[in-house]
Amino acid sequence: MMAAERLLVTLCTYNECENLPALLTEISRVVPSADILVVDDNSPDGTGRLADDWAARDSRVKVLHRPGKLGLGTATLAALRYAIDGDYSLVLNLDADFSHPPRFIPPLLTAMESADVAVGSRYIAGGGVIGWGLRRHAMSRAINWYARALLRLKTRDNSGAFRCYRVSKLRQLDFAHFIARGYAIQEELLYRCRRIGCRFAEVPIVFEERRHGKSKIRLSEGLSAGWVILRLSVLG
Repeated sequence: MMAAERLLVTLCTYNECENLPALLTEISRVVPSADILVVDDNSPDGTGRLADDWAARDSRVKVLHRPGKLGLGTATLAALRYAIDGDYSLVLNLDADFSHPPRFIPPLLTAMESADVAVGSRYIAGGGVIGWGLRRHAMSRAINWYARALLRLKTRDNSGAFRCYRVSKLRQLDFAHFIARGYAIQEELLYRCRRIGCRFAEVPIVFEERRHGKSKIRLSEGLSAGWVILRLSVLG
């Protein structure tokens, strides 16, 4: 990352009170010059209040409160809009449960020197997954194959959220046309970035199962993502 570029790291949260303090500390250590945005969907466990307390002590931490659990897709788009409105140069998103270790942030930023979108990839050489069962592996592999086939994506990992985007390219997207409200936002973002001519890079990461709490991935989310991908393929 060039010295003059402004970086925003974004975390979309729902009931991540146990993970958030350590994660904010680790991100701040790895990229001390970055701002961090927490987008919280009115978490019942007090994640939003914890983020507010942290922001009161650290000016780099920002908090965006939403009135309820409105979906990962809309939360992700809200974070990207915040980066655009705040005139950041780069926006980097990762999950808020430590499944995306912050130690992989520097390689993603290095990849942005020649890319518009850098994807943290489990499915290229050097990448991998720790802690998944056979069913979770099968679901992930299937949705990634499906997205590559229908949306003509060249990237191997299209369902992961650990990515960095060049904000100047995001300004070219019409967010009003997005249709995903849940996890399919990941595939839709890559599809729409491909259509505006973004340059892509993949960086190997090791996905680790969340440290605290329960996974929010359900079979219904996979089926919903499949439907969204099919609709996008028909659109063009």
